[in-house]
This record gives sequence, structure tokens and C-alpha cells, in this order.
Amino acid sequence: MPLDPDRVRIDKWLWAARFYKTRSLAADAVEGGKAQVNGERVKPSKLIKTGDSLVIRNGPFPWTITVAALSERRGSASIAALLYSESAESRAARAEKAAMIKAERQTSPDHAGGR
Repeated sequence: MPLDPDRVRIDKWLWAARFYKTRSLAADAVEGGKAQVNGERVKPSKLIKTGDSLVIRNGPFPWTITVAALSERRGSASIAALLYSESAESRAARAEKAAMIKAERQTSPDHAGGR
């Protein structure tokens, strides 16, 4: 049980919000600098609160989000989506990056017809 009900460890929150499949992957990502809180690199034990701004790199995709709710438990994807709000710029940047990756795969000789 957390000491402060208005704060949650970032590694637990990232797992509950379904950014990472396991809590240890979330902790490793935070340790590796792939998650920042309010523009600062933090440790997995960092306590976050509602309203904090997070920048998360998950694979090739960067997410810029604001914490909307706290949870230490992992629920369904629809519940996890309620834990944060993503900026419009972040959504557009991810869509652009996905399109770029798709275009690179189509023109790459390594992916010729799936053979």
C-alpha cells in the first residue's frame, strides 16, 4: 500500500497504463532514460501525481502525455487509456513516424514480397 494515496511509483504506473508488458520492463525503461517526468530523468521509484507531464519512448514511438489518474493495478486497455491524455502533437508525431516506417519497409529490398 502506498504511503501517499495521491502518488504512485512511475514504474507501477507505466505498467498499469499498459506502456510496458511487465513492471520490470517499465523499471528498466525508466532506468535507461526512456521515461521522463516533467522534463527530468528519474528513477523507477519516483512518485508521480495527477497532472505530471511524461515523455515516454516505447520502441521508435515517442509519447508526450499528462497523467490523468493514478493506478497501481493493471486493468483492461480501455481502463488504462483513462489514466493519461496524449497531446495532439504527440499523436500526430507518432502517426507520422508510423507512416515513415511503413514507407521504408515497402521500399526496402529486404522486405521484397515476404520471401
